Amino acid sequence: MPDTHLTAPTRFIEVEGNRFAYRRWGNEGSGQPPLFFLQHFRGGMDHWDPMMTDGLAAGREVILYDYRGCASSTGVPRMLIEDIADDAAMVIRALGLSKVDVVGFSLGGMVAQDLTRRHPELVRKLLLLGTQPRGGNPDPDPKIFDTAPRPVPTIDDFLFLFFGPSEAAKRAGRDFWERRHQRQDQDPPSSPELMQAQIAANMAFVGPLDPEKSFAHLGEIMQPTLVINGVNDVMIATVNSWHMVQNIPNAQLIVYPDAGHGAQFQYPERFLKHAIQFLDE
Repeated sequence: MPDTHLTAPTRFIEVEGNRFAYRRWGNEGSGQPPLFFLQHFRGGMDHWDPMMTDGLAAGREVILYDYRGCASSTGVPRMLIEDIADDAAMVIRALGLSKVDVVGFSLGGMVAQDLTRRHPELVRKLLLLGTQPRGGNPDPDPKIFDTAPRPVPTIDDFLFLFFGPSEAAKRAGRDFWERRHQRQDQDPPSSPELMQAQIAANMAFVGPLDPEKSFAHLGEIMQPTLVINGVNDVMIATVNSWHMVQNIPNAQLIVYPDAGHGAQFQYPERFLKHAIQFLDE
């Protein structure tokens, strides 16, 4: 039986004396580059949606990955987004890959932007989900500062942080919660040290590279880019997605209704159609 999100083994690759955890499975003979996943704040490989990863793996290989010092990976967590991006580039090369497509969600979308800017030869196409550019204004709901850092997030925390406010959105959130807990041998939770390092990285990322031209750096991203968000993102204001699509030369934007930060988890079938069309065209 071929591997799936629930069965793909956790593997390790050593880079600079640290062991980076990853899982890799899918359609090796597709002729498409592997799809490399970069996860949100505190998130590891088991915070992705199996419907999303297995749906994408039908048409290409997918690679899930834990950052340095996150979950199953060893090492001291990075405190700058550009350093996290450079780690990802080293892991991609260590895996013997010369080109990947990249999907980055939230903090992972920030990493994906810097990975693409700093190592453009590695990236063919880019998917940015629920994220922001350097110099953006996240304008979060103040409640997130109590909810997001909790040591053990509850389902109610996830519903508030990732999903829309309607009953239909909450039902979709509960369905996602069940799917993401199906795997038996899950990653260990991320450490308090990782959380603090990622908070520092996020705070440093909010500042613009050029105060007079806040989004000029986005013009360096020449790869085809698909930006997806929910209409009411309480973590990173949805307007940041508009800033990205206005300034990345070959970008398009899709905003899902009645959805929040994790729009791709609320509408997994719709997301798969959009993502597969984008990656295949």
